[in-house]
Amino acid sequence: MNLNQLFEYEYSPTFRDLVENSAKSYDQDDAFILKHKGKGKEVSYEHISFAEFRNQVEALACAFHKEGYSAEPIAVIGKNSYNWILTYFATLYLGSITVPLDKALPTGEAISSIKRSHAKTLVFDAEMDALSKEAASSFGEALNIVSMDRLSAMISEGNELIENGYTEHRSMEIDPEKLAVILFTSGTTSASKAVMLSQRNIMINVYDAITTEPIRRGEVNMAFLPYHHTFGSVGQVVMIAAGLVTTYCDGLKYIQKNIVEYKVSLFVGVPLLIEAIYKKIIASVKKQKKEKKLALGILLSKGLNKVGIDIRRKLFKEIHDQLGGNLKFVISGASAIDPKVVEGLKNFGILAVQGYGLTETSPILAAENPDNMRSGSVGKAMPHVELKLVDVNEEGVGQLVARGPNIMAGYFENPEETAKVFKDGWFYTGDLATIDKDGFVFIKGREKNVIVLKNGKNVYPEELETLVANLPFVEEVFVFGEEKGENDLVVSAKIVYKPDYLKEYAGVETHEEVEKIIREAVDKINDTMPAYKHIKRLILTDQPMIKTTTGKVKRFEEVKAL
Repeated sequence: MNLNQLFEYEYSPTFRDLVENSAKSYDQDDAFILKHKGKGKEVSYEHISFAEFRNQVEALACAFHKEGYSAEPIAVIGKNSYNWILTYFATLYLGSITVPLDKALPTGEAISSIKRSHAKTLVFDAEMDALSKEAASSFGEALNIVSMDRLSAMISEGNELIENGYTEHRSMEIDPEKLAVILFTSGTTSASKAVMLSQRNIMINVYDAITTEPIRRGEVNMAFLPYHHTFGSVGQVVMIAAGLVTTYCDGLKYIQKNIVEYKVSLFVGVPLLIEAIYKKIIASVKKQKKEKKLALGILLSKGLNKVGIDIRRKLFKEIHDQLGGNLKFVISGASAIDPKVVEGLKNFGILAVQGYGLTETSPILAAENPDNMRSGSVGKAMPHVELKLVDVNEEGVGQLVARGPNIMAGYFENPEETAKVFKDGWFYTGDLATIDKDGFVFIKGREKNVIVLKNGKNVYPEELETLVANLPFVEEVFVFGEEKGENDLVVSAKIVYKPDYLKEYAGVETHEEVEKIIREAVDKINDTMPAYKHIKRLILTDQPMIKTTTGKVKRFEEVKAL
């Protein structure tokens, strides 16, 4: 075991055990706070306890079983919501198979995913009504179509059945090692792979997360990451297992407002979002011309911290108030976060840690925690995970491979692709990394993204992207190798800049002025790097890039669009 376990937690082998244990442990504590909007500006809040959540999960599971849905996979699609997570838990409470689908999928791809997974039931929210009609037309009576609007009535039916002595849903045996979740990786219909996860895969990852991170009962979490993504759904399971309160945001542009509204204390997000929140704070400081005051405050607090006096939350109260006053822990995943943002949040008294993993690994392979942090790293291997490097080059960079009980069984009905990622019991992540003498893992980037120059040197795009993204006027950046003559590449960068920022803080508006100021800033970054890593060509735009639902740039599509 490589990562120190800081906390104790009783392991739950199945989702049924977990929901029962959480109800016993946290009982009437709030598990969820749901906002309901009435006419005009009327707003009310519904508080759902852990005991109530457990009862609703069982009642819905009972109704699913009575309707005959539990024998085959149940697909679920829609925005993050209480009804989504109820469907997910009810399905797994029965030991059935759940198929979370990306609500952003084109209709044709969603229909294909339902077909490929052999799902016989589709549970959808109101925003997916068009998909439900297309699915009904495509599958006919072979697919049960269930609107989330019906779930309340189904829970009532389940409760009535239970009160009248129905127990068959409880007698369904759950094998933690069997297929429980089918998750589609990003890609086109033909390219996407369906990952097979068991309840044990997920439960062991939940256990590792709770025993290594300061995620504790009563903290308030906001479920922002999409549930169809492993990081989002398993992260939500962690919150329920650990006794946290879950809230939902009203949309991306309202996220900071919602953090204040619910007094969120813990936030799990992708770097793009966390960095945007941080940059917004810094922009506000600059607008108020308080940069010197902030710098002096940081210097003072660091000095006092050295002698055991922590006044950061009091000293930077104005900044904390912008975030609701309670935010103290941020978890970042899905891609690398800028170390300067991590350090900046720490200066304000907000702990920010990184995690690393893949859908295939349920998902966390490595993570930082308060006792294990090193700038630029993603921490150490989780307690039940082994990590090592293979095919290491002269720079100490190799492909990261893993093994452990959280690793998938393989890709659903795709033995050829499964064979490509497993060798001698090790899962090949496709990510390049270094591991230092203390076990800290440093991700360099995807093996397939590496730019191999004519002189044999390797350039890791993600390394350069992190540096460029730190420029205050940069919204997004994508570094790639562009063909130059025969058999050679030039390191290029497409940058999405912030025109409003450049106008307000640099007084530039024309394309020529924008190009000049960005070129100068990139050249300063180049000056800190070896010559072969220099970004030589810039493509500038103020239009957003093509991204996945977790904020990752779709590199292949961006290159095609150039």
